[in-house]
Order: sequence, then C-alpha cells, then structure tokens
Amino acid sequence: MKNMYITCLDMEGVLVPEIWIAFAEETGIPELKRTTRDEPDYDKLMQYRLNILKEHGLGLKEIQATIAKIDPIPGAREFLDKLRKECQVIILSDTFEQFAGPLIEKLGMPSIFCNTLEVADNGEITGYRMRCEKSKLTTVKALQSIGYETIASGDSHNDLGMILNSKAGFLFKSTDAIKAEYPSLQAFEEYDDLYNAIIAAMD
Repeated sequence: MKNMYITCLDMEGVLVPEIWIAFAEETGIPELKRTTRDEPDYDKLMQYRLNILKEHGLGLKEIQATIAKIDPIPGAREFLDKLRKECQVIILSDTFEQFAGPLIEKLGMPSIFCNTLEVADNGEITGYRMRCEKSKLTTVKALQSIGYETIASGDSHNDLGMILNSKAGFLFKSTDAIKAEYPSLQAFEEYDDLYNAIIAAMD
C-alpha cells in the first residue's frame, strides 16, 4: 500500500453511467442529456436542469427511482477493489448525496466527497449546495497541503482542474473534443490501462 498517495476519481461516466442521461432516457426528455462534458459552467448546467424538472413536475423521488436501476459500468467495481489494495481512493463527484448512496454501495462503499440538494417537503428540488468552490481542484490541493500526492482521473471539463494539478492525471472514457483540447493528457478507455498508469505513476 502506497500510503502517501491518494487517487481521486470522478464517478459519473468513469465508474457509473451518467445519472442525468439515464433519467433523460427514462423520462423521454432529451434536454436532460446535457452534462459537464457539454457544459463547463456547472451552475448554469444545474439551473438549466432544475428549470426542466420544474416544467415537467419531476422531483427527487422520480430521479431516485431511476438511480435504483443503474449498475456500475462493467469492470468498475473490480477496478476499484484492486486499486484500493494499492493506495487510498476518494471519489470526487459533482453529484449529490441524495443520488450517490445506492451507487456507492454497489461500488463497495469507497469514500465519496460530493454536494447536496435542497429539497422541498413535496420532493421538488429547489436548489443545491456545493461542498466548496471548484470542489475537485480545491480537494486535491487540500490533500496535497497535508502531505499527500494525488493522482486523478475523470472524463469531463469539471475534472480538468484536479487532473492537471495532480502528480499524474489521466482522462478516462472522455470525449474526442476534450482529448483534442488536451493532447498532452494520456487518455484511456479500459480499466486495466488506467490501473496500470496509476500504479506506474506511484513508482
């Protein structure tokens, strides 16, 4: 176990399918397929989503019903189990506590740092609270400030801060546009390749 290393991983698109895309398919509302891969401004993206939910009278209960049917991406649980034997792992996600629970259970209960939703008594999602500003970048810098080396991997615009500011950072299952924008970053599609790159970065 490499004690001084912490690997920070994004969750959606990396370990589990995108929740909002699954919900868009379930409800037949294609506008909800927009994610941080498409919109770098997270606040703008969330306001857009909340407006669509309100317009269609959808709330937390409906989203949680979809989440209950989502399974991790094949191989994700095995990848995490193997990696957690080598170093500490934290999931850094811009998802919400109210969404993450069942998915984290299916992934073997790794640590997750995420945000929280503001939900009215009737189940309407009225807003959200970010754990901290630029949460992924802020978290890796905080870990580094207490003596850890970080290695990071994700697929979207909101992962780039932690990827570029870690000792090693990798794109995983990312878009062609992001890969083209950051040609210096190694990009992987398979868990074995990502695992090997992380282990090599710790040597």
